[in-house]
Parts: sequence; structure tokens; C-alpha cells
Amino acid sequence: MNDIERLIILNMVKDIGSVRTQALLKHFGSFEKVFKAGAEEIGRIKEIGSAIGSRVPQAIKDIDLKKEMDLIKKHGIKVITFLDKDYPENLKNIYDPPVVLYVKGGILPDDKLAIAIVGSRLASFYGLQTAEKLSFELASHGITVVSGLARGIDSSAHKGALKAKKRTIAVLGSGLANIYPEEHKDLAQKISESGAVISEFPMTMIPDKGNFPRRNRIISGLSLGVVCVEAAEKSGALITCDCALEQGREVFAVPGKVDSMTSKGTNRLIKQGAKLAQGVEDILEELSIELLSRSAIGTMFRSRNGVDPRSVLDKDESLVYTLLSSDPKYIDDVCKESGIGLNRIAGILLNLEIKKFAKQLPGKNFVKI
Repeated sequence: MNDIERLIILNMVKDIGSVRTQALLKHFGSFEKVFKAGAEEIGRIKEIGSAIGSRVPQAIKDIDLKKEMDLIKKHGIKVITFLDKDYPENLKNIYDPPVVLYVKGGILPDDKLAIAIVGSRLASFYGLQTAEKLSFELASHGITVVSGLARGIDSSAHKGALKAKKRTIAVLGSGLANIYPEEHKDLAQKISESGAVISEFPMTMIPDKGNFPRRNRIISGLSLGVVCVEAAEKSGALITCDCALEQGREVFAVPGKVDSMTSKGTNRLIKQGAKLAQGVEDILEELSIELLSRSAIGTMFRSRNGVDPRSVLDKDESLVYTLLSSDPKYIDDVCKESGIGLNRIAGILLNLEIKKFAKQLPGKNFVKI
């Protein structure tokens, strides 16, 4: 048995998610040792406890790995674990990245440049039209569109990217052998041919209500920002927006009619500080990026004004700028890597923000623009 198979099994064990799986690895040093450990030792791990730990060894034995692997092969699925090099870079940095991703299609390095579009299942014609238009335009700019394959706004977002003949990723709240909703099986197939359909759930997992909040954190985690097109006051799309804020992502909302039930959630988001998105330009401008062609995606971003950083930054600012990337970096880590004192680093980062070469995210994390 290899580590991929061990992680597939652990992912199928009830109550053992990402945080506890990582705690197991940290404690035992390898998943091979985890599978040889007894209930008492597993139960002593702080993040797990005796109640869950007592069930783990037997639960591992009860998993039918062969059945799962047969389904993976039958449906042409690739399994990516959080230990693999090709695990999506944006997703690595969230609090609880999925241990396992089941992938139909392919995830590319270019998909780091992604925006999620989410919204109501019971969308208006205006909402459906807006989601498809935004998706088409974002995709045409080389951005991967991420959504959840649900009825309404999600499906329109996927269709917009497909019309642009570009990439889109659908994240499911069920297993890939159990596509939900069933009427979107053909859409899922089309997405997998030019993008990816993914899930963290075992192959036959039903679309249980409790799965969708977990699914939503992946949608936002894969993305640089989330655009909410339409949402009622208690819409699941708002959970995705909450996940985005917790992960340091930007949140955008499309304004709607004040008397529309499906716009109450989005209009409230704007009142609470979400960025107003009337068109694709608002999204690109707020992210302070100018998109490059796919052939030059390696650097992914350049300054909106096209200024060469070396011409306007002093020595220390240039050093700090080179240490930043599109992945959030905590200020203490910047301080340690640069060898510059904390007080001086704070001033340098502020200057980089003023000059539009860096952006501060929640929790004193910084990214390069």
C-alpha cells in the first residue's frame, strides 16, 4: 500500500479531516506508521482525542479500498493528495486544505489565476445572463472560472467559460461517481474535457446537505477572489464569500434590484464592504493586476501602470518586493527572510502598497502585485 492509498482511506474515515490527518502525520512521521498505530496512541493526539481515536484503527480496516480504486479507474479519475507537487497552489495555503482531490480532467499551473463565480440556484434571467457574461469575459482574459456546478448561477458561470473555449473548474459536494445535480452530467463531462471537475469526497458520496459548506471552502480556496452574482439572505453562496474572507481572498458582489429576493444577499454584501462588480473591469482593477497572455503566465502579474519596479524602488524595497509573490506571506516571515528589522519592514511594505507593488491581506499578510 502506498501513501496515496493510505490517504484515500483516511479521507473516507468519519471525523478524520484535513487538520486531523496533518496531526497524525506530524505525530507519527509517516502514514505507514499511522496505519500500524493502536487506538490508544492515536487517541492521545490532542487534535483527535480518545473518542475519535478509539474508532480509527477499526475504521481503517473496514474501508473497502479495492471498490474505491475500481471506481476511480472506471471513471478515469486522477487522485491528487496534499503532499503532491501538482496539488493546486492556491489551495495549499488555506487553513484546512483537502487531504485528497478526486480530479476528472486536469488541473494546470495556469489555474492559479482563477476567479470564482457563485450565486443563487433560483436565479433570475438577469442573474443568469450576468453570470455567463462575466464568466465569458474573465475566461477570455485568461482567467480560470471556478464554480460549483449547481443549478442557476453556477451552471451559467461554467457555460460562459466554455463558450469562450477556455478553462473552468467545477467543485462538487458529492462523489464523482454521483454527479449532482443529475441533469448536469453532460455539462460536467464538457467541463472535464477542457478543465476539471473535482471533489474531496469519496466516489459514491451522496450530495448530503452538510457537504456543501465544505465544498464552498474549496471553491474560494482555489480562487484569487469570489464574485457573488445573486444570493438570497441565507444563500449558500454567502458561505463561500465568508470562506473567501477567512482565506484572505477578495469578495465582489453584483448589485441587484432592491425589491428582488435573490439580490438581498448581494446588496447586503456591498453594504458590508464587498467590492461592487458591475463588469469585469471592476474585478481586474480591484485586484490591481493586468493579465498577461497564457504564454507569459509564469510571472502572472505586472504593475497596472507598466512601471519597472527597479526604476522606482530603493534597494531595501526591491529586496522585499522580490521576496513577495502571489501567495500571502506573513510580515514576520518577510522580516526573517530579508534580515531587515520589523519596524523598517512595516514601513517598506507600506511604501510598496502606496506605489501599487504590494497589497496587504487580513492578518498582516502581503502579496505582490
